Amino acid sequence: MTQNIPVKSTSFYAIGLSYLKADAEMRGKFSLDDKAKENLLIQAKSEGIESLIVTSTCNRTEIYGFAQHPFQLIKLLCENSQGTVEDFQKVAYVYKSKEAINHLFRVGTGLDSQILGDFEIISQIKTAFVLSKEKELANAYMERLVNSVIQASKRVKNETEISSGATSVSFASVQYIFKTVPDIADKNILLFGTGKIGRNTCENLVKHSKHDHITLINRTKDKAEKLAKKLDLIVKDYADLQEEIQKADVLVVATGAQNPTVDKTILNLKKPLLVLDLSIPKNVNENVQDVEGVTLVHMDHLSQITDETLENRKSQIPAAETIINEILEEFMTWTKGRKYAPTIHALKAKLQSIKEIEMAYQRKKMSNFDEAQAEIISDRIIQKITNHFANHLKDENTSVDESVDWIQKVFQLEK
Repeated sequence: MTQNIPVKSTSFYAIGLSYLKADAEMRGKFSLDDKAKENLLIQAKSEGIESLIVTSTCNRTEIYGFAQHPFQLIKLLCENSQGTVEDFQKVAYVYKSKEAINHLFRVGTGLDSQILGDFEIISQIKTAFVLSKEKELANAYMERLVNSVIQASKRVKNETEISSGATSVSFASVQYIFKTVPDIADKNILLFGTGKIGRNTCENLVKHSKHDHITLINRTKDKAEKLAKKLDLIVKDYADLQEEIQKADVLVVATGAQNPTVDKTILNLKKPLLVLDLSIPKNVNENVQDVEGVTLVHMDHLSQITDETLENRKSQIPAAETIINEILEEFMTWTKGRKYAPTIHALKAKLQSIKEIEMAYQRKKMSNFDEAQAEIISDRIIQKITNHFANHLKDENTSVDESVDWIQKVFQLEK
C-alpha cells in the first residue's frame, strides 16, 4: 500500500542585508556579480526552489522567493558569496509573507533606499525578474508581485515629488568634491571605472562644472571611449593608471572588481590627492591613507550628506505610502482570490453534480416534472450558496487556508 507523504508547504520570504545594518565591508562580502547570481539561480533550481529573484547592488543584496524554511535561501546566498551564516546572522534580516511583500514594495519605490527616493533599484528588480524567468524560476505569483511593485514605483515617481531634485551617491560625490577641493576648475580629475555610478558621477561633474580636466580609465577601454565621446573627455589606457594618478588632484574609483584595485604601492604622489571610493566591495585599500597627503572617502560617508532636497523628499513619504498601500491591497486581494478561486469552482461543480443526480431522480419519479423550472431554481440556489462561500473567503478576517481546507473536507473536493 502506497503511503501518501504530505509535501510541506512553502512561504514567501525576503532575506538579505542592506546599508541599514551592514557596513560597506560586510556588504562587499555578500555582493554578487552577474556570474554569482546565475550560479545561485542554477543551484536554486537544482534544489527544488519554485520561484525566486536575487538582487545585488552597492547598498543591498537580497533574495525574494518561496521556501519551506528561510535557511534554504540564506544557504544559497552564503554558498555563492564570500559571506558566512555567522556574518548573516549579525547584520541581516528575514521577512515572511506579507512583511516580505511590504518590504519589496518599499525597496522598489525608493522608500528604503540609502538616499530617499533613489529609484535605481527598480531597474535591478526588473533585471532580476527577467533573469529568473529565463531560468524558469519566476511563477505567476512572482510575476504579478514584481509587476505590482513596478506599477507602484511608477506612480510614486510620477504622482509625488519624492524623487525631485538631484540627490544620489553620484551627485553627493560631486557636491563633496566642489565643497572640499578649492579652485576645482583648475584641478585634474581621474575617473577609474565607467560602470553605472562612474558614468553618473562623470555626467554630474560635466553637467555641474563644465569641467574639461577629466580623464577616464577603464579596464575595457572601448566602454570608456564611448562615454568620453559622449561627454568630450580624455581616455587613457589601463596601463597608464599609475602615471595618471600622479597627475590627478581627485581620483574617483567606481570599478566592479571584487578586490581592491588601488593601494598605496601605486601611489607615488607629488601633491595632495582626494580619493573617492564609490565601489562595493571597496576597491581602494585602506592603506592609501598611509601615504602623506591622501584623503580617502567612501560612499557610505557620501550617502549621509543631506540637504534641503532630501528634507523636501521626506515630506512626500505619506503620499508615497498611500499609493503603495492601494496597490498592495489590490495585490493581496488577487493573492487571496488565487488561493480560493479553484475551491469555489470545484464547489460549484460539486453542487452541479448533486443537482444533476437529483434532477435525474425526479424525472423518473414525477411524470409531470417541470424540468425547465427546476433548472432555473436549482441554478439560482447553487449561485447563492457559492456566493456566500466566496464572500466569506473574501472577508479580511477570514483565514483562507483553514476555510478552504474545511470546504474541501465537507464537500469531499479534490485538493
